[in-house]
Amino acid sequence: MADTIYLLQDGGTLQEMTMASYDSELVLQELLERYPDLLAGAEIDQTTPRRWLLVRREQGVADHEQGGSRWAVDHLFLDQDGVPTLVEVKRSSDTRIRREVVGQMLDYAANAVVYWPVEDIRREYEKRCVNESLEPIDEWQQRLETELDYDDYWAQVETNLRAGRIRMLFLADEIPRELRRVVEFLNEQMDPADVLAVEVKQYVGEGLKTLVPRLIGQTSASEVKKGKPGKQWDEEMFFTDLKARHTESAVKAVRRLYQWSQSHFTILWGRGKQDGSFVPSIKIDGIGHNPFAVFSSGQFYPYFEFMKQKEQFKEENVRRHMLERLNEIPGVQLPSDGIDRRPPIMLDVLGEGDNVELLIRIFEEEYLSRLGKQR
Repeated sequence: MADTIYLLQDGGTLQEMTMASYDSELVLQELLERYPDLLAGAEIDQTTPRRWLLVRREQGVADHEQGGSRWAVDHLFLDQDGVPTLVEVKRSSDTRIRREVVGQMLDYAANAVVYWPVEDIRREYEKRCVNESLEPIDEWQQRLETELDYDDYWAQVETNLRAGRIRMLFLADEIPRELRRVVEFLNEQMDPADVLAVEVKQYVGEGLKTLVPRLIGQTSASEVKKGKPGKQWDEEMFFTDLKARHTESAVKAVRRLYQWSQSHFTILWGRGKQDGSFVPSIKIDGIGHNPFAVFSSGQFYPYFEFMKQKEQFKEENVRRHMLERLNEIPGVQLPSDGIDRRPPIMLDVLGEGDNVELLIRIFEEEYLSRLGKQR
């Protein structure tokens, strides 16, 4: 990009603006906090430009369950689809921007998707609003203009985190060639996570200042591989896709499971490019719970990985007892280490005999009962 640009003023005067460095990294961080649009949301998604909600600066990241903050990401933003966006800000004069910052960001992301309880993120956002005399729901609605219910939005944030649907973004006055290539490579390889960089050059002249953001990392290869943003699925779309791909007995079983879920939970629909999904969600004492996910591609996933982060299921023997009961369903063989993961059960298996009824009974007795919910 040129070192000089020209601003044509209303009176016809042509004002020369010269590229200038930022006085400090802190200046760039404060500009981003005040003007989130510098993240180039319209370039990230030209069809539906990204809008940004700042959770807070210096958001802590733990490296083990219930641990304190080992690191802190410079800024944590959310977009209108509840996708967490981790932003690291560096000046090009900082030598760490070439290699060290990449490993740093990957550390943050790898641990955030496992050890960031969405309740903590929501609490940090609302605390920031209180400190700045803002009403959290008004600020959220004004920034994102989403049609989601406030609580459902935070449930969507949790769903994105647990699915690894996050955005890692490096922001600097200039992105070095070495970092540019690493970002492009990672963005081509990673899915559903995105790895991007934004270069924000500053031009000054005669008391005026212009900031020019430019997105880096969305190569043709990454766009082809990742395709267009996923569509918002709903009940009709999900079951139409399910019928086209699975047996009548499997579809019937999922329909039964879906109807049972509706009677106890709010249903969250996925945004997969090819596969539809739904996740039951319930809030108990302000804490969100998501017991499982069902995908039209043919899998049922019990969410042991996320259950263990909740008070009711943190004891290993509680999750192990549930897994053992699931393994009593004919055709189900979950591994012993499944209590810390989300091991799949095939929908065709649930379509056999009374298997789906057995599954529902287990979740009523082992899950809902522990949440204090009546069957």
